[in-house]
Amino acid sequence: MGKHWGDFQYEIYLNGMTGAVPRLPTDLTRLEALVEQRLGPGPVGYVAGSAGNGGTALANRAALDRRRIVPRMLRDVHERDLSVEVLGRALPAPLALAPVGVLSIMHPDAECAAARAAAAQGVPYILSSASSTPMEQVAEAMGDAERWFQLYWAKDREVTRSFLGRARASGFSVLVVTLDTPLLAWRPRDLDQAYLPFLHGVGTANYFTDPAFLAGLAKPVHEDLNAAVLRFVGMFADPGKTWPDLAFLRENWDGPIVLKGVLHPDDALLAAEAGMDGVVVSNHGGRQVAGSVAAADALPRVARAVGDRLTVLFDSGVRTGDDVFKALALGARAVLLGRPYVYGLGLDGQAGVEHVIRCLLAEFDLTLALSGHATPATVTAGDLQESPA
Repeated sequence: MGKHWGDFQYEIYLNGMTGAVPRLPTDLTRLEALVEQRLGPGPVGYVAGSAGNGGTALANRAALDRRRIVPRMLRDVHERDLSVEVLGRALPAPLALAPVGVLSIMHPDAECAAARAAAAQGVPYILSSASSTPMEQVAEAMGDAERWFQLYWAKDREVTRSFLGRARASGFSVLVVTLDTPLLAWRPRDLDQAYLPFLHGVGTANYFTDPAFLAGLAKPVHEDLNAAVLRFVGMFADPGKTWPDLAFLRENWDGPIVLKGVLHPDDALLAAEAGMDGVVVSNHGGRQVAGSVAAADALPRVARAVGDRLTVLFDSGVRTGDDVFKALALGARAVLLGRPYVYGLGLDGQAGVEHVIRCLLAEFDLTLALSGHATPATVTAGDLQESPA
């Protein structure tokens, strides 16, 4: 029998007997407004903001909201087990924390707090290349818990090779390669504040501690921060990369490789042909292409194209337990959760992240059961109905 995540509600009600109520809302869609009130416009805009007029982020939500669950009755859901196998790893639920960079702008405990929260709940933590804490330090904070490494694929091959070696040595088991950010998108909320933390050397910790990166500097970082920042900006992403370049990653990483940012089924097929292990159907939470297809609308086509060959994961727009249910029904094996856990971090550090994970999985567990399922494995497209837009 798996853990009944839904029992979290009874814990909350029992704590209420002593007058205690949760420090954060249990409706996770309310977190963003709280963060807007409590944190500065620069950090909030960087996390909550999107490309262009925000239409892609709204489309992500609309695509999930348009699909409605059709519950089934009188099915035995007394014992439930949310555990799944993803990329050869046994997970307690179909959830991982998505890679989000620069978490020090939200809370001083930054990536280590989020990683410890994930570890405490048994959920994989995906560390961003653009973290404000070096990968070795985050690994140490997690002990032997499941952790994956997200790669922003630098122009400099030696820095990329070095990152992969360091991640492997630090116990990161899966490589998540973000493909949709060869350039930063036009992001008005950041532009209006002229806010880009990297230019101040924030979110560059993995680079500024990397031997291959440092070898290209005339002086140590602390003696000439501007030179280090310029070197970082010059190599951070590479719009010249093409499909054959994936061979380099395969040669330098011996674990599973997942490509993040795939929206077209033909790209998913190219990923399979290149020997990749999975794809994340994602539009970067609406942060890269204004006017992009909603991630949930792209998911079924990608799942049909490669679901039998690759592990299909999903992010972009996930806010609630029913969103997780819908993503699985549309063909995902598991979902990555982004902004909500970052809001939890900003509001209450590690405890805030744990609150978000537990609320999301409690709601998913209860939604699953109340819809007639004892395990994620039985959820299919037949459990959804699409309402007119």
